[in-house]
This record gives sequence, C-alpha cells and structure tokens, in this order.
Amino acid sequence: MSFSLKKFLPHLFVLLGFVILSLAYFSPVLEGKKIFQSDIMHYIGMAQQQKEFAKTTGEETYWTNSAFGGMPTYQLGAKYPHNYIKKLDLTLRFLPRPADYLFLYFLGFYILLLSLKVDFKLAAFGALAFGFSTYLIIILGVGHNSKAHAIAYMPMVLAGIILTFRKRYVLGFLLTTIALGLEIVANHFQMTYYLLLLVLVLGITYLIDAYRKKLVPHFFKSVGILIVAAIIAVGLNATNFLATQEYVKESTRGKSELTINPDGSPKEVSTGLSNEYITEYSYGIWETFNLYIPKFMGGGNSEDVGKESATYKAYVNLGASPIEALEASREAPMYWGDQPIVEAPAYVGAVIIFLFVLGLFLVKGRLKWWLVGGTILSLLLSYGKNLDFLTNFFIEYVPLYNKFRAVSSIQVILELCMPILGVFALVRLFNDFQKNEEKLRYLKYTVIITAGLCVVFLLFKSSLFDFEGLRDDRFAQAYGQPFVDALIEDRKALFTSDTLRTLILVLLSAGTVFLFLKEKLSEKKVVIVFVILVLFDLVMVDREYVNSSNFKSARIVDMPYQANAADKEILKDKSHFRVLDMSSQGQSQPGKAAYFHNSLFGYHAAKLGRYNELLDFHVYRNNMNVLNMLNTKYIIIEEQGQVLPYTNKETNGNAWFIREFEIVETANEEIKALDSLDTKLKAVIQKSLLSSNILKESYSLDSIASIELKEFKPNYLKYETNNSNDAFAVFSEIYYQPGWISLIDGQEVPHQRVNYVLRGMSIPKGNHIIEFKFEPQVVKTGSNIALASSAVLGILLVVGLFFEFKRKKIDA
Repeated sequence: MSFSLKKFLPHLFVLLGFVILSLAYFSPVLEGKKIFQSDIMHYIGMAQQQKEFAKTTGEETYWTNSAFGGMPTYQLGAKYPHNYIKKLDLTLRFLPRPADYLFLYFLGFYILLLSLKVDFKLAAFGALAFGFSTYLIIILGVGHNSKAHAIAYMPMVLAGIILTFRKRYVLGFLLTTIALGLEIVANHFQMTYYLLLLVLVLGITYLIDAYRKKLVPHFFKSVGILIVAAIIAVGLNATNFLATQEYVKESTRGKSELTINPDGSPKEVSTGLSNEYITEYSYGIWETFNLYIPKFMGGGNSEDVGKESATYKAYVNLGASPIEALEASREAPMYWGDQPIVEAPAYVGAVIIFLFVLGLFLVKGRLKWWLVGGTILSLLLSYGKNLDFLTNFFIEYVPLYNKFRAVSSIQVILELCMPILGVFALVRLFNDFQKNEEKLRYLKYTVIITAGLCVVFLLFKSSLFDFEGLRDDRFAQAYGQPFVDALIEDRKALFTSDTLRTLILVLLSAGTVFLFLKEKLSEKKVVIVFVILVLFDLVMVDREYVNSSNFKSARIVDMPYQANAADKEILKDKSHFRVLDMSSQGQSQPGKAAYFHNSLFGYHAAKLGRYNELLDFHVYRNNMNVLNMLNTKYIIIEEQGQVLPYTNKETNGNAWFIREFEIVETANEEIKALDSLDTKLKAVIQKSLLSSNILKESYSLDSIASIELKEFKPNYLKYETNNSNDAFAVFSEIYYQPGWISLIDGQEVPHQRVNYVLRGMSIPKGNHIIEFKFEPQVVKTGSNIALASSAVLGILLVVGLFFEFKRKKIDA
C-alpha cells in the first residue's frame, strides 16, 4: 500500500499544481466573480424559458417558443434521463468556471503523455504548454465553452487509443470508453469530428507500422476493441446523439429543398452548409506564422497600442481629445489578415515550435509521423478558400465535412500535436539513443530554421508585406489616408517587436539545450527552465486577451439583460404571442428578446432550416403578411433615442380557419407565394402534402366559427374549436414533425406543414378540444439505450479493474 501511495504521490502533487495554476490564472473566481462571455450571454437569453419551466414545474421541456419562433432545446443544454456520463463530467469539472476547463486541459494532456510513457515532470510541462496555448484561452474568454469542453477531452481519448495499441487492452478499452463518452457529452460535434480525423491519421500510421513489424493481427484486434469502446461511448450519450442526428436533418446543417436565393438567383445546392459559409473564416497562408510570432499579423481586430503609438497621434491630429484618443487607441484595428473577425492570434508558442522543429530531427518512428501528419492536415484544411482544391475535395467527398463552418478552427489539432512532439524532443534529448554530437548538429539545424526565419522577417519585412488590412479603404474614406498610414506604422511596430520577442525566446531555448548537451545543466534544471520559458511565453500573450477585466459580479453574468421600457410594457400582456425586436439593442444582443419574450430572432449556429429561409425571404424584408401569420403582436422599435413597443393589430392570432389553399408544386413556389398571400384567408401547401392527407381545396367559413387557445406551455398547447362546418385551421406554431403529436378530443390525428413553416390541421365540425404535445420518442429511446450502456460499462469497469489489479499483483 505504502509503495503504491509513494508511486502515486508525484501525480497527486502535479494535479494539485494544476488546480492551483487554474485558479491562479482565473483568480477573480476566488472573489465570487464570473467571467463575462458574449456567447454565453446569448445562450442565457435563448435558454431562459426552458430553465424557468424546469424551475417552476420540475420537468424538462425539449421545446422552446422563446427563440426563432420555436425550436427543440437539444442544443440548448437540454437535460436527459439516465445521462450518467454527464454526472461524471460535472464531477471532473469541480472548479468554478472557467478554471474548470483549464484544469481539464491540463489533466487530459497529462494523461496522454503518461500513456506515452513520458516521465511525470515532462508530462506536466507538456500539459502546461497545451493548456496555456493562446487559442484555448481565447475561446474561454468569448464563451465557446462547449468547444473548450470537447478539446479538453481530446487528449484523454487519444490516451485510451494509444494504450490499446500498446497491448494494454483492458485499461485502454476502459479509458477510451469513458473519455470518448466525456468527449461526446461536451456536445461540440465539430471538435469531435476533427478528433476523428486525427485518429484516422494515427490509425493509418499505426497500420503501416504494424505491417512493417508483422503485427497486423494485433492492430486489428486493437481496432476491434476500440470499436466496441466507441459503441458503448455513443450509447452512454445515446439521447443527445440521436436527438442531434434527428434535428440536424431539419436544421441549417441539413439539405434544403430550395434551389433559389431570396433575390431569385440560382442557389448552390448542398446537403450541408454552403461553401461560402463553411470557408468564411479561412486562415491566410502567411497567417501561419501567427502560430510562431503572436502579432505577426497585428494580433486581433482590437488591440491596445497605447499612448506612444502612431494611431494615438493620428486620432489627436483628427481633433480627438487626449482622453478620447487614448480610449480609441485601446481598440485599434491592428489585424491585417484575411479573416472577417479575429479576437486574438492562435499562438502556439515560440518555445514549443522551437522544440517541435527540434523534435522533427530527434524523434523517429510512428509517433513522429502521426503527429506531423495531423499537424500538416490541420494546417492545410485551416486555409479553407485559400487552398480551395483541398477544401472543395473535403466538402464534396469527405462525409459530414460540409456540416461544419469556420474551417480555421481545425487548427486545434496542430495545437494538440505540436506540444506532444515538443515534449518528445526533450525526451529524446535526455536519453542515450543518439550521441551528443548528433544532437548538437540537429540543434544547429533547428536554430538555423527557427531563428533564421525571424531574421529574414526582420530584414525583409517591408518588401515581403504591405501590412494593409481588409477594412483600410473604409478607414481611409472615414478618416483620411494619414490615419491608415498610422495604422500601418503601428502594425509594423508590433510585427517587429513580436518577431524580436520570438527570436529571443528561441535563442534562450537553444542556449538551454546547448548547455545541457555540454553537461552544464542537469535534466531537472532543463525542465525547470523550459517550464519558466513556456509560462512566460504563453501566459504573457494570454493575459493580453483574457484577464481579470473579463470578470464581473456573478449577478451581472447570471442576469445579463435588463428589461427596458418596451419590454416592461409587453410583459404586462399575459397572452401567447411573438415579438420582433428591431431596436439597436435587440440587433446587437439577439438573445435579449428571447430572455423576456417569444422572439422571432435569437442566437444559434443551427437554426431550423426552413425557418431560417423564411427569415431570409420574408421576415428580414418586413413582409407583414408573414409577420401576421407568425403572430407577431409586438414590434420593438426605436424612435428619437426611445425604445417603444408597436402593437400590431393585424396579427392573425394563435390559430385561424382558412377559406382555401393555394396549391404549388415545389418549395420554391411555396416560399415565393408568401410574398403576397393573404395568410388570414389562404394557406399555401405543396401538392404532395395535399394529396397525402386528402384535404379539401376550399372550405366554407362560418361567421361565428371560433378557435381559441386555452392553455400554453413550451411543450403543450390546448385549443377549443366551435364550427358548424368541416374546416382547416392554421396554427401560428412552427412545424417540426419529429416529436410533436396532435390530438382531437384525445384521439391522435395527423397535422401537416403549411405556409412553409407552420402547422395546419383538418378539424371536423362541432365543438372540439385540440392539443399539441411535444413528446419526442427519440428522448425515450435514447434514455433506455443510455441506461443499458451505463450498466454494461459499470460491469466491465468492475471486471476490468479486477483483472488490472490482478495483473499488477502478478507483475509485482
């Protein structure tokens, strides 16, 4: 027992160090403050209705009416029964946010390096290099929590896979199952997809190595074990996985029936996102060097260049007061790359890249090749439209690749691979596999490449780059060419200072390695020096973009929206309706209206596809017939600085009977028909739906007929009808076939889609009770699978740990 404790003690100290560092970096959490994240602010608005419902009823709703007219909550933090892997995830994230994610970065990478048989000291060093990688910190600052969450579990999944290939079948299987389960629970499928691409690179490399070493049976045995692990991991997350798969077909990630754009021009037909949308954020070729020199391209869109900058002086020359000029120069547009918006450079670190290049020479075998392969693939795909032949190939032929946008984010793979190879450069440096003379030669090559690159940039920067940004023409028109010249001068200054910074760090790193090879420094001291260098290198850059200024009081973060006069007036109305917020605040804070009302807008990366098309074709163009059919009772407008609620008295209400159908053949005709359709009397429907439900083409309207909404919840609506004739009713509710069931007097009956996005139903004459219930079968099915998978994993965990303990006892 004492021997085992002694063996585990170093790891315990390392984990304690990770906790301390995580809390130290985000120290305001110790004062009870919370980080203010713009994306999370929008999410709070989107999720407010479902949270209030759960708080009031103790039940979970899987539908919300508060945003985009209505949508499932599957991607809005829905909680599912028997989601035990989520409970484990919450246990691991015991620190206050966002320190919990930083701790997970450290923990996952540490486990990965241990699985590769790296000494705990170097494993800790590697974990710090990975965790403080600038991009991983930046995404915490802006609120990409699910992305950070998924990235944090990537190394742990790789650890399980590597252990399995190392013939640690039981431990590898258990770790892969649990880690992949945690990876999926993070609910960022784009990051998980990128991890899969890296795993494929790893698998190909291991297969080639197995073939050379005549270990192919072992390779396929390992693959079989990992497939079982993956199946169980998916099973643990079955509800979320199945619900997402069901929803994605109906979302903007699914296939559209439209073949035209709102202006009538032909539309690019795709089974996923458009090529333009996918590649909007494409990394520039020259921008690659941001990974090595933080402000190679100016840093982010808003940089603090200070009082001594040319930009400050330019503002003063334009007539700004010293205080105004100083404030403006704190948000100077320094970024001059190709992307629309960049919060900060995706800086991996000068020290890590120096070690990575050294590793290219020192490290041999399959480890190097899957890390280099992953790095190159990640970098090339991040170029997007700047390397369109490769990007277009992946969009066209690689399954699911066209479901994800912002291709530049695939660089998370190289941000994972580079520190691993960098750590192994030190591992090989410390061992005796190569002579010191050979290592010195490799060090020389590394210095020539890394330091030489900096020298070339410093000497030839003016001939290589123009330092002109995408928006400089606008600045020239607004402020004059001298202002743009000042921006360029400051961009050159940042470029020069950061290139010198990188050069110094490279020379310090090279000097440390040189002193070790000359036996002037011990291994322990080398590790300490590199820990100091990496922390200085990365944390200094990180703190420029995410620091204590990002934190606010918990009350402000938890309740980011305050009701204005218009909101307060609208909230007095307790009926069921929708709100269109056209005010400047509503446009800049798209989650705000959803926080207080049932909004036509919202903030989400995967809206319902048909509704998004309705927005583009009609809502954004203020088509009142469409706003009326969506029951838009209030429109928040801004006049002379005042925010006012305009009451739309022409709204169709919650439901209404129509007189006739306008029958069309295609989706194009259906959405175009809404241009001039009198939605109070007519409904447009595709012919295929009309014939399948045996509907009449016209109806007699009874002047005293009525349909009235009596009860409404996010997942339940109840109406009473009175009509002397058979009729057809249109409901101002968004049509979503998977999950919504409709009943007349307690008997389930079909309803269908009309007016492109709404629900419609044939109603027999007489008095009836109409109900809509959202009871998604996918949640029930998924929960049962999750329960069974959890039980299987529990049994395998007990059996597996027993055999591992028994094996260790025999080895001892």
